[in-house]
Amino acid sequence: MDVIISKIHQLTPSIRAFELVPVNGASLPQFEAGSHIDVHLKNGLTRQYSLSNCCSEKHRYVIGVLHDENSRGGSRCLHQQYSEGDRLSIGTPRNLFEIHPETQKAVLFAGGIGITPILSMAYRLKHQQIPLELHYFVRSHEMIAFYGNLTEHFPDQVHFHIQDQAETQCEIAQVLEEVSANRHLYVCGPTGFMQFVMNSAQQAGWSDEQLHQEHFVAQQADHSQNEAFTIEVLGSDRKIEVPPHQTATQALLEHGFNVPISCEQGICGTCITRVVSGTPDHRDLFMTDEEHALNNQFTPCCSRAKSKKLVLELT
Repeated sequence: MDVIISKIHQLTPSIRAFELVPVNGASLPQFEAGSHIDVHLKNGLTRQYSLSNCCSEKHRYVIGVLHDENSRGGSRCLHQQYSEGDRLSIGTPRNLFEIHPETQKAVLFAGGIGITPILSMAYRLKHQQIPLELHYFVRSHEMIAFYGNLTEHFPDQVHFHIQDQAETQCEIAQVLEEVSANRHLYVCGPTGFMQFVMNSAQQAGWSDEQLHQEHFVAQQADHSQNEAFTIEVLGSDRKIEVPPHQTATQALLEHGFNVPISCEQGICGTCITRVVSGTPDHRDLFMTDEEHALNNQFTPCCSRAKSKKLVLELT
């Protein structure tokens, strides 16, 4: 669907908020806190951005976009090629980062641009009168995104931890000392930051069911041990060789097969493909360990094969 960029706010030197409203003035599809949308850009790329506004709002979506120096073309395009009043094509909201229904107290951790889904969660939790504490970690004060929203709506719940201000720093382990079955942890930010928070929580005694995280970028993978494998597509007699330097998605597209792609990092689940036979080497961050163990589907954008051959069913 198409929306209009009604406002662009420069939140920090590198983060902009884009306020999106419907073209015809009607209500936008409802979403839940933690949701994201696919954004289809004029350069042909599709990227996912979390919705940061309150999910009770039906007249707008708000996304925060970091202009990443290492951008693969998505954030750069939004920052440099779009202005207020432009049309933007987006998908309907999807949620891979839901608030657990048994949450009776929430601890929210955000690092940098990771504040975007966390802010929406905070709005929702406050509306539901569920106690929360929000810890926001940034390198400097000028890097705090949505500062006005946070201080106005969560003056007693938000804690800023600024790297260049010693008095604002905290020991994450101390924040996570209190462990109870109805207390849930939600984390979003750089991969290393999230891993440290999750490891600290596990060491403190939090169960896996209480830990929730949202990935924006996959960790840099080591491809040095990649081995070639063969793909067969059900209903086709063609054998497609996937060399070590190529992804299964690239090989399939090269041979004329249609594979939906979006993030190309194993985060969004857009390209999930049914595995008829063979054993995948799962490298995605989308599926659970239980789903991986079934070995009946995989993400061709990043995953490979442990077996010499995979037989796939493409829809």
